[in-house]
Amino acid sequence: MSQRLLALVLGVQLGLAGIASAQVTHDVILATTTSTQDTGLLDSLIPRFQSRCKCRVKTIAIGTGQALALGARGEADVVLVHAPALEEKYVKEGTFINRRLVMVNDFILVGPANDPAKVKGSTSAAEALGKIERARAAFASRGDSSGTNILELKLWKNAGITPSGDWYIQVGQGMGATLRVASEKHAYALTDRGTFLALRSTLELEPVFEGTAELLNIYHVMEPNPDIFPNTNPKGGHDFANFIVSPPVQSFIGQFGVARFGQPLFRPAAGKPEPEMAPTVK
Repeated sequence: MSQRLLALVLGVQLGLAGIASAQVTHDVILATTTSTQDTGLLDSLIPRFQSRCKCRVKTIAIGTGQALALGARGEADVVLVHAPALEEKYVKEGTFINRRLVMVNDFILVGPANDPAKVKGSTSAAEALGKIERARAAFASRGDSSGTNILELKLWKNAGITPSGDWYIQVGQGMGATLRVASEKHAYALTDRGTFLALRSTLELEPVFEGTAELLNIYHVMEPNPDIFPNTNPKGGHDFANFIVSPPVQSFIGQFGVARFGQPLFRPAAGKPEPEMAPTVK
């Protein structure tokens, strides 16, 4: 084969290899809270993103504290979480970048229909939790360092209570599992509204306290700092973050759950001012 022909063949082969490599994309590892999974939201969004990015999303749905820890070790490409104070700590340290507001809903306190601790009618979470503690009524806690668990412990602290004893059940699992334990044990529990609505037909629980600023539930998307974690997939993580705050996806989030539950499970919030939560009692 002449040198000219050999060069031509090699050029074609290299060109085809370049095209093939351009079509290959890395998996995107998403670390997120269980509520985005338990509500079915990710089941609707992930296929849409995958069809656009020509990639696979590997979702790790765990407590927010664990999700942030994964990202902080460079073991995730993007995180979707709901523990604002903890998120801000990581951002200040430089571990995560591009923290953006995605959506909000709220937490509610649920319990047995007969409300053994007489929680209904309480004017604050502190009052509601105080009634549960004094009655030694069963309370199912996630106990998993999730965003929900972090808020729950803050609410107990605000009430001046350190929960302990047989009545305080630490489940150590996600929101769906915790709600099922609460239902079986006729216990109270703190839950995000979205997961409760998604599972309500399978539970013997109902809302007993809701609607205060201290129960606001705020979700952000963040990306691990590629300067610290060069072996992550920063483009894939950034693309997913852009996707979830994009106007079409925000519109979808605003309608998600309406047909089935008569109300959205989340309210879109990308690009809006940061919601103000009730101050923490020191």
